[in-house]
Amino acid sequence: MTQVVARQSYLNDSLPDFSSGDTVRVYQRIKEGDKERIQIFEGLVLGRHGGRGINATFTVRKTSSGIGVERIYPLHSPNITKLEVVKPGRVRKAQLTYVRNRSDGAPRFRKSRR
Repeated sequence: MTQVVARQSYLNDSLPDFSSGDTVRVYQRIKEGDKERIQIFEGLVLGRHGGRGINATFTVRKTSSGIGVERIYPLHSPNITKLEVVKPGRVRKAQLTYVRNRSDGAPRFRKSRR
């Protein structure tokens, strides 16, 4: 019983609803030595894993200088200070792994009506 209550306290309820196909901006707290700074990573959400529980993660991909960069973030990480949906996208797949193999690197999605 106490484990369930302890896990509930770690869940991050301040994150907006987002899904694969959305373009998001992740504000991550980075600690370098004794200094802290906020680093922004903006890209396409390829998918989510682990549901909504404490082990949930999501993958974000962006193209930087012609090279694809992917990051996997824990959904309930205390290092994520803010997450905002820049552009919602409407896709028919839960995992957008095919985006990695596209020659032009730019997926074509419809705009969501959200």
